[in-house]
Amino acid sequence: MKLPELKIGQFTARIPIIQGGMSIRVSTSSLAIPVADCGGIGTIGGSGLPVEELQEDIRKAKKETNGVVAVNIMYAMKEFYELVMGSIEAGVDMIITGAGFSRDIFKIGKEHNVPIVSIVSSPAFARLAEKLGASAIVVEAAEAGGHLGTDKALRDIFPSIRKVVSKVPLIAAGGITNGYEMAEIMDKFGADGIQIASRFVLSEECSVSQEFKDKFLQAQKDDIVLVQSPVGMTGRAIKTEFVKHMQSGEDVSAKECKFKCLKKCNYKYCINDRLNLSRIGNVEDGLVFAGANTYKMKEILSVREIFDKFVQEAESVFKEDKK
Repeated sequence: MKLPELKIGQFTARIPIIQGGMSIRVSTSSLAIPVADCGGIGTIGGSGLPVEELQEDIRKAKKETNGVVAVNIMYAMKEFYELVMGSIEAGVDMIITGAGFSRDIFKIGKEHNVPIVSIVSSPAFARLAEKLGASAIVVEAAEAGGHLGTDKALRDIFPSIRKVVSKVPLIAAGGITNGYEMAEIMDKFGADGIQIASRFVLSEECSVSQEFKDKFLQAQKDDIVLVQSPVGMTGRAIKTEFVKHMQSGEDVSAKECKFKCLKKCNYKYCINDRLNLSRIGNVEDGLVFAGANTYKMKEILSVREIFDKFVQEAESVFKEDKK
């Protein structure tokens, strides 16, 4: 059966897939554009970028696609509101936000007619987000890559949140690697769509280094571990030499703060610098965020091929036609 569309605010995605907005130039317009062209929601990772750079990338995406373009901005960023307002000024379609919770963002979204999508990991925050005016809610579970808000698996946490959200679309995120799992989470658990990130790292269009992609391709299940982020949250990453040093208790702290990007930082290490090192190819000295099921993905495909594969698999078993 044909997959339903995903309507968020005044925007409709033909395919109910949101591409996760991975920070520090992993999710850029080069990835968001083909995702939007395929009928999904293409997301630019806005956290840790200068406002002007983010605006330029949003404008590029909006110029080159007629699809839906979002930006993901972590509330933990020191320039959160500047990044939000800069994104709106640049013409972004919607704002996705997590890693903390902002009440004011909903007022801003309403004032500028920009849908706000909240990433949550608990029924309490899901209920609050819907009450305050979120246009959609992403349930991000423990299997996700990057910063985590829970240690509960997607299939354990989603039902309790589904019970308290009734007015806006509810999106499932964390560990979904194929269309069969997509159909399951939509059919059995009542998700209105999915958000996936790690699968899109292994796309031809993702602009990270080949070394970064090779780390994904070579990862075994035991290579994907939990790390502590200077943001003050647990994160999920692939074990690199840097991660090994950190886990053994070595001092990996930054000698100076070059970016001053976070509202609160314990300076255990510079996350901006470590993520960027991996992006440009120095994966052993860097941090490689990845989902728990990254080890299951063993090929680089085009964004179009990823979409076609997900849709074909999902529609071959999908049953419920949501209206």
